[in-house]
Amino acid sequence: MNPLENKKTEPFKIGGNWTAQSKQLQKQFPELTDADLKYESGQENDLLKRLETKLSKKRDEIINIVKKAKAETV
Repeated sequence: MNPLENKKTEPFKIGGNWTAQSKQLQKQFPELTDADLKYESGQENDLLKRLETKLSKKRDEIINIVKKAKAETV
């Protein structure tokens, strides 16, 4: 199986303390509002799309930013 195909089929999941992660993201990107960072379980794609739009970045970049915020809150 092609690794790129596998990557697309695996949905991104938010793990850990989202409240702490969202505060970290707001420090890094002050333009993000609470509404931009609103997250409900199973709605990762909605969150990612809002962040892509607000930060003018691609999905992969947003995922990396979110993963970095998670690592910084551990």
